[in-house]
Amino acid sequence: MQLKHFLQFNDFCRDEYEYLFERTRWIKQEFKQYRQYWPLNDRTLAMIFDKNSTRTRLSFEAGMHQLGGAAIYLSTRDTQLGRGEPVEDAARVISRMVDLVMVRTYQHDTIKRFAENSRVPVINGLTDEYHPCQIMSDIFTYIEYRGSIEGKTVAWIGDSNNMCNTWLQAAEIFNFQVHVSTPPGYDIDPERIGLRGATHYKIYANPREAVMSADLVTTDVWTSMGFEEEIEQRKNDFAAFCVNTEMMSLAKSDALFMHCLPAHRDEEVSAEVLDGPQSVVWDEAENRLHTQKALMEYLLLGKINIGI
Repeated sequence: MQLKHFLQFNDFCRDEYEYLFERTRWIKQEFKQYRQYWPLNDRTLAMIFDKNSTRTRLSFEAGMHQLGGAAIYLSTRDTQLGRGEPVEDAARVISRMVDLVMVRTYQHDTIKRFAENSRVPVINGLTDEYHPCQIMSDIFTYIEYRGSIEGKTVAWIGDSNNMCNTWLQAAEIFNFQVHVSTPPGYDIDPERIGLRGATHYKIYANPREAVMSADLVTTDVWTSMGFEEEIEQRKNDFAAFCVNTEMMSLAKSDALFMHCLPAHRDEEVSAEVLDGPQSVVWDEAENRLHTQKALMEYLLLGKINIGI
């Protein structure tokens, strides 16, 4: 099987995602029925963390265990990577000892360099530029609730961060629209995202206009990891970008709300929306577990027919 990495959402094509979502449905069903499924028996995942994590670590570690394999947690603070060992050297060594590597770090260039020197598949658990595993979970969650996302409208409200970048990549693959509304100075960079054109997104200065008639409204914290020194400035800049009940009322009546978590209630989203009937954030969080199990199975075994 040809070596594949998952570093950006556009590393895979639509057919691959359709397959992965079918696998996710079946794997989740087996999990809910307490039926053992161990396709990755005797396989090992190395998880390298440069950034703190709750959902990423738990979903990958539990997921690998549930597939019959083992997961090893490596913090850069506790390894030679934290003492200046070149990323290239670490990749050459680590990839000789495990079957799969997940990296959660800051600069995307770090994970690219790691993958270029790895003998095994590498998964992006999050970088400053992209968060493909989260958007896989988000789209699968939307499909569970509403069916195909093709032709729908997603409203992104807030910072043009890694989540926003990845939503824009997904829109080109699945043929839906993203309405992006960010404060001045926090605009998207289409060239950095690698978009082929501007046919799948529109920019709105007013977040309320972006939300109108949306099928899905989503946001993220105003201050991502690594930008903590900007907290107070960002609170001022994003003050008009809280997704509250008034803003949600402008979307379609059956619109869903998503947030990758952790959330700051009454900052980027009101408590009424986050804990309200349109919110699917808890299913969205759980689905990280199931979509990533399908992803790991695919990267290690390719396409299989069990359950399909």
